[in-house]
Amino acid sequence: MNATQWIIFILIVQVIHFLGTWKLYVKAGRKAWEAAIPVYNAIVLMQIINRPKWWVILLFIPIINLLMFPIIWVETIRSFGRNSRLETWLVVFTCGFYIYYVNYSLDIIYINDRSLQPKTAMGEWVSSILFAIIAATLVHTYFIQPYVIPTGSLERTLRVGDFLFVSKFHYGARTPMTTVAAPMVHDTLPGLGIPSYLKKPQLPYFRLPGFTKVKRNDIVVFSWPADTVRVFFKKEKGVNKPIDKKSNYVKRCVGVPGDSLEVRNGYVFINGQQLELPGSAKPQFDYNIYSSKGVSSRLFEKLDMTGYTRKYLSDPLNQEQVNSLRSYLIGYNQSANGQIELYTESTGIPANVISKYRLSLKEVTDRERLVPLTANMVEILRNDSTIDSVVQNVSLKGRRGINLFPQSPDYPWNYSQMGAIYIPEQGATVALNLKVLPLYKKIIREYEGNEISVSGNQININGKPATSYTFKQDYYWMMGDNRDHSEDSRAWGYVPENHIVGTPIFIWMSFDNFTQGISNWKPRWDRIFTTVNGEGEPQSYFKYFLGLLAAYFVGNWFWKRRKTN
Repeated sequence: MNATQWIIFILIVQVIHFLGTWKLYVKAGRKAWEAAIPVYNAIVLMQIINRPKWWVILLFIPIINLLMFPIIWVETIRSFGRNSRLETWLVVFTCGFYIYYVNYSLDIIYINDRSLQPKTAMGEWVSSILFAIIAATLVHTYFIQPYVIPTGSLERTLRVGDFLFVSKFHYGARTPMTTVAAPMVHDTLPGLGIPSYLKKPQLPYFRLPGFTKVKRNDIVVFSWPADTVRVFFKKEKGVNKPIDKKSNYVKRCVGVPGDSLEVRNGYVFINGQQLELPGSAKPQFDYNIYSSKGVSSRLFEKLDMTGYTRKYLSDPLNQEQVNSLRSYLIGYNQSANGQIELYTESTGIPANVISKYRLSLKEVTDRERLVPLTANMVEILRNDSTIDSVVQNVSLKGRRGINLFPQSPDYPWNYSQMGAIYIPEQGATVALNLKVLPLYKKIIREYEGNEISVSGNQININGKPATSYTFKQDYYWMMGDNRDHSEDSRAWGYVPENHIVGTPIFIWMSFDNFTQGISNWKPRWDRIFTTVNGEGEPQSYFKYFLGLLAAYFVGNWFWKRRKTN
């Protein structure tokens, strides 16, 4: 909806409010015209229903107002003696229009000094739950949002199973654009599998003032620009999602507006200089590890490596054994000698499962294995006498990758070699021709709402010939620290400024084996209450938290004891 449509919509709402309540205003000793003045009528209504005037602010906050309107409707009819449970449900399920019946058809008396306390335990419980949801939604939408790392794209900086608190106020909270949505959920209603929102009406993009901008090397949570997925890992027709209902991704910002970015042998270069990552970053690259004696998984386990594949050989399996292995396998094959080759992730097959189902397994230690490694891991392996060589796996320049930005044969790029790429800045102008159009086509058409057509060598924007384009907002380039196992800007391009959500501030909980079911979770004590961004090693505040918690309970015990005496 544009500004004119919103003004018309607000005026319609004011007319509906006036027609349905003006008699109630008069019954309460106010003037009829006071029900017709926008904002002022809400302030007066708060006085009529005996509620604080600051409630008016909540009526104008998207999503929060959806929770407040039913409360106001119920409070309005109760101020005129309509307290029955039936009427409470009627006013809610008629979206407030039951007030019209009260206004025009009932002989009512305004109750000036009515009690605001719930009359039943159920009423008190409902009231408490509603305002707890409102408070939580306010914090979740505008201040802090919990987030969990589901994939290894930022390993080992952020690990699968890290539970984060994401600050929305650092960059300034993005106010909801989707006006009708369920609180405290994202794009899908849990258990139902249906959208949690209505696509219309939509508010224009607006961001509250923040105290910093997205900087190079920040870890950022953002709405995935390419998201058309209704359910992950299920093949079906894509859906068109509003910006604020797209799936949340977390990556590192390696390029900011105005930068010229290149990827050389997997490393990022900004304006010709290699990007220097902060001390808290632990980037990984794929390496081929060679050993004439075979590369053992035990060495990988000792170094707490992840992301590699394990291979087992097995004798023929019965059905019970097959069923016991299903959740651990990523593939299988039958060898020429009749043995079964089983492939698993780095966690392998637990010893208790092998013992319980009497599995006859032998893990294969191949002479060459491909593993994602940090610089520290590479150094340790190269100093290990059992390892012959550790060589980074790099795609050659000019070898075109699959499904990579900008999806054009003119750019034979791959994950290891890209660019140079200009990252657009608001107000900057670039020359347009058929060569560079693939780089900016999605920005011009999808992110900034223009129509593009090409006739011969002529590019047309909104039906007019164009030889240049001026960008309307800033853009960023996001990449995972697990460089060879991250779907990021190298796959789908730029991240618009209006897709930025916030930045993680600390890890409040972390579990190993997170993808294997809650019964297999193991706390990573060294990661609990640790910082995320920063120059040095992540700082844990867990011991300080435990100290404060202990001090609270001890102090509370002494206070109660003193009060009793």
